[in-house]
Amino acid sequence: MSNTSAEETPTHTHHGIDYIEFTVRDIPAAKAFYSAAFGWTFTDYGPEYTGIHRMGGEAGESGGFFQTDDVKTNGPLVILYSSDLDATLASVEKAGGTIVNPIFEFPGGKRFHFTDPSGNELAVWSPT
Repeated sequence: MSNTSAEETPTHTHHGIDYIEFTVRDIPAAKAFYSAAFGWTFTDYGPEYTGIHRMGGEAGESGGFFQTDDVKTNGPLVILYSSDLDATLASVEKAGGTIVNPIFEFPGGKRFHFTDPSGNELAVWSPT
């Protein structure tokens, strides 16, 4: 599940989170949402799986979408980082995400929670 060549080996951290796989009902809809909201790009591996490219031009993939009718929600909360929380919230809404917890403060900064078109809940945080 990687789009890297032998010369472009991604960095892996022992015991670190290396890959996150989401279950989704509709891969084209998931790709459209995450591309519009966050600028994510993908590699397709057939009709039921697509890999999520690492950000910033880094080699490899950070996760993937697996298409199934049995979407598993309410699992671990995936939290993304943003350098502009208000702009990211607007981008999530414009892409069709549902804000389930508007921006709030917590001891480390601010964040909001949203659900994607398949019902997966994620959060986005910023230190300011």
